[in-house]
Amino acid sequence: MAVPKKRKSKSRTRSRRSQHDKTTAPNLGYCPACDEPKLPHRICLSCGQYNGRQLLEVAAG
Repeated sequence: MAVPKKRKSKSRTRSRRSQHDKTTAPNLGYCPACDEPKLPHRICLSCGQYNGRQLLEVAAG
């Protein structure tokens, strides 16, 4: 079985492990009806439309 010849420093180990917890910002698209930012493949929360159809009644105000 292979065994490392030298011990790895804490900083080298921690910098390698730090890559696991990185997250990316969600990709935002814009609603074609009201031009508000929204997540893809989801109903627009500001106007209630999805794929050109009114699916959700949004209260004004």
